[in-house]
Amino acid sequence: MRDLQTLPRFDDRWSHVYLEHGSLEVEATSLAFWDKEGQTKIPIDQLALLMMGPGTKITHGAMKALADNNCLVCWTGEQGVRLYAHSTGGTFSSHRLLRQAELYANPAARRAVVRRMYQKRFPAILPVTTPIEAIRGMEGARVRAAYKQLAERHGVVWQGRDYDQDNWNSADPLNRALSSANACLYGLCHSAILSAGYSAAIGFVHVGKMLSFVYDIADLYKTDTTIPVAFETVAASGEDVERRVRLSCRDVFHQTKLIERILPDIAEVLDARDDLEERPGEREGRAVSLASGTGGGSVPRQPDRPDPGRPVADGEEQGGTEGERGPDLELPEPPGVSDPGS
Repeated sequence: MRDLQTLPRFDDRWSHVYLEHGSLEVEATSLAFWDKEGQTKIPIDQLALLMMGPGTKITHGAMKALADNNCLVCWTGEQGVRLYAHSTGGTFSSHRLLRQAELYANPAARRAVVRRMYQKRFPAILPVTTPIEAIRGMEGARVRAAYKQLAERHGVVWQGRDYDQDNWNSADPLNRALSSANACLYGLCHSAILSAGYSAAIGFVHVGKMLSFVYDIADLYKTDTTIPVAFETVAASGEDVERRVRLSCRDVFHQTKLIERILPDIAEVLDARDDLEERPGEREGRAVSLASGTGGGSVPRQPDRPDPGRPVADGEEQGGTEGERGPDLELPEPPGVSDPGS
């Protein structure tokens, strides 16, 4: 028997994989994605976020396996830009959500959280008396300056942030790259937030949206990750920017150890540095072990296909009609595998 406590921690995982136009199924003792190119194995026990784009089907067994391994599944639009639905997190405790709500409901505590969020982005100490509106203005100026500097550095034309989710191709390559990169970052932050039992909806800077806290946390990292990646990607080529920027983001997230930083940063801005580990009571109400035979992260279930070696036949229904791009499955080595010192 393998205790769930031995499953990889959130900060030990790969960041994300995006799939479209294919079927995700249980294959022997693992998961496999089938598309027109054939079969690709999915590293279920090392994945934090699975983004399922148009034309993607998933079996009940595959969904259960992902849930057992605390992998967030998001159903998204083409290129992973629009979020339609998502699975639940990996904890059954509500104590962090209750603390988050308490901080939001107290005006003074909420202002303190906002200051700590912005303080992480500015080298100078912000006076306690600095109004929230003034801090927001400072942040806006900082982001605009970053756009301008990166445009000059990479020699690309920057005409401002302008895109329409309902008319994706009307945006220029740079805006599409920024939106795609930010979608990856939002998904990763969302996965971290849910894995620890926080609410994605209770934001402190952003309010009124079901992903307000996701936007709050993602803003801590944009100028160091997704914005530079988007400009570098478009400077190299304006073709296929969505897929290329997703792959580049995954590399940058790994290089900057982003997954290792998100939960400690959340605890810091919420002034909860003493609440970083799972408590024994958080495991109450869920299965605490997987069936025997799960060594190495395999999933002991019957294959969804009677003939696991059969590829998807020509003309077999794949679902969806948008786009022709395949999945982003060029996966990096997880931390500790190829570089033990990381």
